[in-house]
Amino acid sequence: MNRTAPQTRIDRITPYAPELAARGPHRIGVRSTMITLNDQPDVAALAPDGAERSLPLEIWYPAAEGTAAGGTYDTLLRCAQRRAVLAGQARRDAPAATDMRAPLVVISHGYPGNRFLMVHLAESLAAKGYVVAACDHAGSTYDDQDDFGITLLHRPLDQRGVLEAMAQMGGDIGALVDCSRAGLIGYSMGGYGALITGGAGLSEAAVEFERAPPARLLARHVAGTASHASLMDHRFQAIIPIGPWGGLYGMWDAKGLAGLQVPMLIMAGTNDNVSGYAAMREIFEGATSVDRHLLSFQHAGHNAAAPYPAPEASYAMSEKLGWAPYEHYGDPVWDTVVMNNIAQHYAAAFFGAHLKQDAHMTAYLDDGFKGFREDTHAGLRFESLHGEKDNG
Repeated sequence: MNRTAPQTRIDRITPYAPELAARGPHRIGVRSTMITLNDQPDVAALAPDGAERSLPLEIWYPAAEGTAAGGTYDTLLRCAQRRAVLAGQARRDAPAATDMRAPLVVISHGYPGNRFLMVHLAESLAAKGYVVAACDHAGSTYDDQDDFGITLLHRPLDQRGVLEAMAQMGGDIGALVDCSRAGLIGYSMGGYGALITGGAGLSEAAVEFERAPPARLLARHVAGTASHASLMDHRFQAIIPIGPWGGLYGMWDAKGLAGLQVPMLIMAGTNDNVSGYAAMREIFEGATSVDRHLLSFQHAGHNAAAPYPAPEASYAMSEKLGWAPYEHYGDPVWDTVVMNNIAQHYAAAFFGAHLKQDAHMTAYLDDGFKGFREDTHAGLRFESLHGEKDNG
């Protein structure tokens, strides 16, 4: 690990931060492992060697009493050439807490990304009593960008695979994590996957998308198919898509969106030119079967809320990219730490209400700006819609 490089803190909480962004009561541990997904369909069609799909996995968790605070992460940047050291609260390989059970939250990065991209959310939730698991999605990382169709096919399968791997985890983590109550956070392509995982099957048009995988492989995720129904896992009980990709390209139609089965909180920037704000609003409005919320950051772009603060090493122009990697993390209008704190607040409220059944947390969703100091929510819009009840 490069301990001489400048460190970028991912755990800062500003004086203007909303109430639930405050650090939780638990000390945090973090561990790295590898998982192998053996049930991936049609691997040979996209990977001729038929290799198993192995994914690096990072796990954050409430640690045993007396665990020291603080640790670092050595991570690759967007240019896939420079590295950065991130500093937070988690202690590497600390023993897990033994006096509780903690709901699981799976975090899924964008294309490209890696498992540390939303580390601020991982640490915040772990300190509040959740086990958090984030993988590197093979073919979707900074140094492993494969054909886009691989991501379209495998992203929801990876997300379910992480849940299943955590359910089979042994040792002190296995004793701690409660996978019967699981949430899912997905950014950009991770948000695309979260919608499918949550029940919003793809449209037929998605199968013919110019960047879809060959041989109509994406048909397995189409709404109303047996293969899509088999992907559904009742253990996922709430999703947070952040800047979810796909609506601009017709990935969903009314039938697909109406199939969403779990409560949803979308976080979006109104100037997002990657996923399209209007397209994300259509997802919010079209998921008529469930209770859902839309948190809008006025004038923010595609990086709203999700990435950790840009390291100094990202500021310089990359000849490989033709632009500064900073643009993968920062926003032209909003301060990243401010957005991170807002995301931490709403994630705590949303998962507290739906995974922990904490009625107190519901109040933060009923009143969009409960917990904010006066005049500190300027530039935010929070909306809620209730699911249509089946009276048949």
